[in-house]
Amino acid sequence: MKIFRYLLLIIFFASATTYAQKYRFKTSSFMVSNKDNKGKWGDWSKLQKSEMIVLLDMENHRIVVYSEVIQLFSIMKYGEQVAKGDDDVVTFNCVDNNGVECILSIYTRKKQGNRNQLYITYQDMIIAYNMTVLEDKPTKKK
Repeated sequence: MKIFRYLLLIIFFASATTYAQKYRFKTSSFMVSNKDNKGKWGDWSKLQKSEMIVLLDMENHRIVVYSEVIQLFSIMKYGEQVAKGDDDVVTFNCVDNNGVECILSIYTRKKQGNRNQLYITYQDMIIAYNMTVLEDKPTKKK
């Protein structure tokens, strides 16, 4: 089943089809890193439990994090899937619901059982969510 999910993620990130590609993930935890006054990233915060839904909605060109305060990211540019060491990464240039530019990246950690992580990178802060895929099939356009 894990291999199937991994292959499905590769296919959906690498292909353009006639499907309305909507993928749901469930987060389990998150951590945060901030830049210091010298522009260097600080240590990651302690991992905190966080169960919420993340929706990658390629039909409407957005990513939604259903946290207490909904985080809506409009996808301005889709990046290619690239291999970074032992990880596969897909990056999206986005604008959040406050008009602030940011980069969202979905990592698949191949040496960690294909664990998924979502990184939301702002100029001075990064939020990283650990997550799992909830939905395996794209829905057809009507």
